[in-house]
Amino acid sequence: MSIQPLANLADMVRERATSRGNATAYEFEGRVTSFAEFDVNTNKVANALLAMGVKKGERIAYLGKNSDLYFELLLGSMKAGVVMAPVNWRLAGPEVAFIVEDCKAPVLFVGPEFITQVRQIKNQLPGVRTIITTEGGAPEWQDFAAWRDAQSGDDPKVPIDSRDIAIQLYTSGTTGKPKGAMLSHANFLNLVQSGNAEDKPEWNRWSTDDVSLVAMPVFHIGGSGWGVMGLYHGARGVIAREFDPTKVLDFFEQSGITKLFMVPAAMQFVVRQPRARTVDFSRLKYMLYGASPIPAALLKECIEVFKCGFVQLYGMTETTGTIVALPPEDHVEGLERMRSAGKALPGVEIAILDVDGKPLPPREV
Repeated sequence: MSIQPLANLADMVRERATSRGNATAYEFEGRVTSFAEFDVNTNKVANALLAMGVKKGERIAYLGKNSDLYFELLLGSMKAGVVMAPVNWRLAGPEVAFIVEDCKAPVLFVGPEFITQVRQIKNQLPGVRTIITTEGGAPEWQDFAAWRDAQSGDDPKVPIDSRDIAIQLYTSGTTGKPKGAMLSHANFLNLVQSGNAEDKPEWNRWSTDDVSLVAMPVFHIGGSGWGVMGLYHGARGVIAREFDPTKVLDFFEQSGITKLFMVPAAMQFVVRQPRARTVDFSRLKYMLYGASPIPAALLKECIEVFKCGFVQLYGMTETTGTIVALPPEDHVEGLERMRSAGKALPGVEIAILDVDGKPLPPREV
């Protein structure tokens, strides 16, 4: 599939519906959504947000685990010029309330696991006018499917600029309260549209035959960004509600995963499963990993079991994810490069500076 440069992610959804139509965009717990259906569903989401009076540039919040409906909300809000702010569901009630109020969301979408928590903190959310549940379970609040399907599937045709904010992801807040990193459409598209496709390394190329596993949480760039990346390339995205090592092995067997992104702790859980040594990983081309250091022994074990190409990624929420990658050919035991996070991707410039801001020569710390 030759990919033409796009101005924003809303246009990306429209284009993929035209070029990939009946192919599967997302698969989630037995529910399969084609690119054409995804386009219509995201139109309905956009129209529903506009009908509620959510204005361009306003935020909506999502407190829930991974779901195909989350991606409908994410891309649907983009079509309305509205900004998704997914909330880390591992946080305690007061921390959830802080994020929802910080982004001033008039609407909060809640997954089934968090209904009780939201009932408890509702009085701490004065800015929230409407609460919608993604899978029912709360008679006092509207259900997502009914809310979405009450609207027309016609394109809302809201003009979107490449500099408009596409998503607001909250940082982990290790040094204080979490901060909302505002990522634009251009931030996403520049990462995939920089340089020529032919010049990209094999690991960083996608085909429409690829099947990607979205197993990292969507409140993290490794979840939302990865899920959008597969959609951009017209590949099939298999969504795991949450990271469960036994289920991840099932996905390899049942869905023929070709690519995934995992954090080292998750890799360790999967590779230590007793049946990991008997699963057929023959379709798996690349395992991309990052977000924390990896012990050499664990990496060696993973290379032996998964028998695919390994790519170490480094990035930040603020950089829209990966900006540096250590390619498979540098994953050689004893090689000094194994201590590196890799080389800059196309469109990325890196400088390593001393305390005075002067560039350091090679091998200096």
